[in-house]
Amino acid sequence: MTDHAPAPALRAESLTLAWDRRTVLEDVTLDIPTGRFTAVIGPNGYGKSTLLKAFARILTPVSGTALLHGDDLRRLSAREAARRLALLPQGATTPQDITVFELVSRGRHPHQTFLSQWGPDDEAAVTAALDAAGVASLQEERVQDLSGGQRQRVWMAMVLAQQTDTILLDEPTTFLDIAHQYALLELVRALSADQGRTCVAVLHDLQQAARYADHLVVLARGGIHAVGTPHEVLTDTLLRDVFEIDARVLPDPETGDRLIIPRRLSAPDVSMLERPRAMVR
Repeated sequence: MTDHAPAPALRAESLTLAWDRRTVLEDVTLDIPTGRFTAVIGPNGYGKSTLLKAFARILTPVSGTALLHGDDLRRLSAREAARRLALLPQGATTPQDITVFELVSRGRHPHQTFLSQWGPDDEAAVTAALDAAGVASLQEERVQDLSGGQRQRVWMAMVLAQQTDTILLDEPTTFLDIAHQYALLELVRALSADQGRTCVAVLHDLQQAARYADHLVVLARGGIHAVGTPHEVLTDTLLRDVFEIDARVLPDPETGDRLIIPRRLSAPDVSMLERPRAMVR
């Protein structure tokens, strides 16, 4: 008996997307696998965040369709979509004077109705999300009083409290110090590996994408340049052609993951940056 791969969690069918009247992605067809951690990588300006906005229903496609488990996302109600898909956006705006607990609790709104308000399941979900994001000790603090990194973790907790099977993360390591970057990526990988959730993150750090994601989508020049595992995708040639990096890609001796080692560039001419000498009078 032949095993069949599960249907994709997200699918773009002939998707064309524009931002500020400029076409960013054109005629893109792409499957995001179910229950895996997908990292979307590529140079700035080639549509990584734009693609996530289309999957999150924030951006309406010029043409084509974005699907969630086979359902046209545009046909889902806002509440139904929020029960199935959560988004951590870039630069989320925090409401004034809201506490950490109150903000994270907003992740439970899609699960509540007029007849079914806050209950024990909501309390448990928020408590677990606060713990997982490492912000339980801050729950009485006002979000506006926190550092950028703390606020980012609070927003991640709100996404976790939403308890969706599919999670979109747009540059989730922004504002985080290196320890919390790794902690967040470990958490995302565990959500996928241990709980079977589909996680899609826009990442700029290629080494982190290679280490934590098990599926990569490389965007470049208005479309998809490559799709596959880090071992399949990350090559010397791709780094040179897409990212204009002269580097070697080797197996990490510790983990076996792809290890990117940039070659040193020739020293730039900095003579024009010398401080002017004082005039001799």
